[in-house]
Amino acid sequence: MFSTLSNTGASICLLDIRTIAVAQLHRYETWLGPAEVARYAGFVRQLRRRQFLLGRALLRASMGEMLEVAPESIALEERPSQAPRLLAPAGGPYFSISHSGHWVACALSGTTRLGLDIELRDSGRDVLALARQAFGAAVAADMEKLPQEERRKAFYQRWSEAEARYKLGMDAGACVNLAHAELSIVLCSAAPLTHAPALLLSGLASD
Repeated sequence: MFSTLSNTGASICLLDIRTIAVAQLHRYETWLGPAEVARYAGFVRQLRRRQFLLGRALLRASMGEMLEVAPESIALEERPSQAPRLLAPAGGPYFSISHSGHWVACALSGTTRLGLDIELRDSGRDVLALARQAFGAAVAADMEKLPQEERRKAFYQRWSEAEARYKLGMDAGACVNLAHAELSIVLCSAAPLTHAPALLLSGLASD
């Protein structure tokens, strides 16, 4: 799945968590380290628990395939209010993970730091009010001129880019928007990618 990673510079794996049976979750729970288990146990909402577990499982499965190691051998360090850090194997790829609604995603690169954000576009949200709060009156006024669906897409694209840049940890760098029917997907990288990132669906067995 990640055979083209060295050529493209980055790949994104996207998973609809509704495709994973409840009976299969125990297998992925055994992949978690002690700190991850403690955090996982602390989530009250079932959706958030599944997002966390399957986000970490997707990352391990994708990274394991890239490095040709067992997913359960990949060790991550939990960091409060920060992305996890890769402990083992040493010298592994750069990565970023994100979740929204019933989707989780991870991005991997062997060459550059990444910041990934996905957002489920919610037709019920007042995106103009959110734009005024997040981006200011001028940006909201520009969005108001757009047709409703284009306005929603523009808001979520801008929001995703802001979140992806935050995860990257820098205002500079290059950002790419990827098309998806339900999601706004933005990947930012410290160094420009040589090609558009590959968007790969699934990544975990569904049975």
